[in-house]
Amino acid sequence: MSRKKGPGSSLFEVRDGDAAPVDRSTEVVPAAVMKRAHREKLQLCDALERIADALPSVDRLKCLGTANAIVPLLRDIHRYEETVIFPAYEEAVVGSNANLASTRRLRAEHVEDECFAGEVTEILLAIGHGETVENPEAIGFMLRGLFENLRRHIAFEREHVLPMIGIVD
Repeated sequence: MSRKKGPGSSLFEVRDGDAAPVDRSTEVVPAAVMKRAHREKLQLCDALERIADALPSVDRLKCLGTANAIVPLLRDIHRYEETVIFPAYEEAVVGSNANLASTRRLRAEHVEDECFAGEVTEILLAIGHGETVENPEAIGFMLRGLFENLRRHIAFEREHVLPMIGIVD
């Protein structure tokens, strides 16, 4: 006999007397993963904003570190969202007023963000390796475009997607 899963569930399997193990991780882990994912993406946004604000005089090592983190971070988070979070959201909204087109749009944003991140990475690597910042306004505009898109995406997930699957930030 298994116990009902609840909000305070442990990440570990729990035994009820002689009962089989109850895996409660499916409720807690996505919440923890998404909280960490959003925190890491927002830290990336903050780093990009600091670089944009400092142009043309930037810390080259910070440019290199940020450049090396952008694409792998986004790729890993997007993969998790597309394989775990979005299917759970789509299942939750079937028969409700919520719009399934939202996940199609979010998936498209993932592709756009990763392409944009690749371009930003190239620029930050060049700056980090000593290339002169010829047009700081254009580079700042580009960096701001990426981090504003990421922040907007996070806000939508926090306000619409995560609450529908029982994850409250």
